[in-house]
Amino acid sequence: EVQLVESGGGLVQAGGSLRLSCVASRIGYEDYAIGWFRQAPGKEREGVACIGSSEGTTNYVDSVKGRFTISSDDTMSRIYLQMNNLKPEDTAVYYCAFRYGSSWFCNLGDRYNYWGQGTQVTVSS
Repeated sequence: EVQLVESGGGLVQAGGSLRLSCVASRIGYEDYAIGWFRQAPGKEREGVACIGSSEGTTNYVDSVKGRFTISSDDTMSRIYLQMNNLKPEDTAVYYCAFRYGSSWFCNLGDRYNYWGQGTQVTVSS
C-alpha cells in the first residue's frame, strides 16, 4: 500500500512563504500522479496542484497559479509544494494524495487512491 507523509506546515504572515513536502513510499508503479489538496474549516476539500510521473506534467487550481509551484525529486519519492505570497484564504489542512494512472496529465477532479494525514497551514493577516 502506498504511504504518504506530509511535513512543512506552520504559521506564516500574509505575503510569506512555506514549502510543504510529501514523502511517498511503497509506490511500485510507473504510471501515477500525486496531488496536493486542502480543506479549510467548514469548506469542501479542494484540489490545489498535481504532478504526473511522466515528465512531471503539472496542473493547478486557478486560485494558486503564479503563487504555488509543485515539483518533485528525480524519483518522485519526494513531492514539494512551494507556496509564495500566501494569503489568509490559503489557511487549511494540506494533504498529499496518490492516484493510479494520469501520469501524462493529472486532473485535480479525479479520484485519488491514497492520502496522507495532512499538515496545517495557517496564514495570518
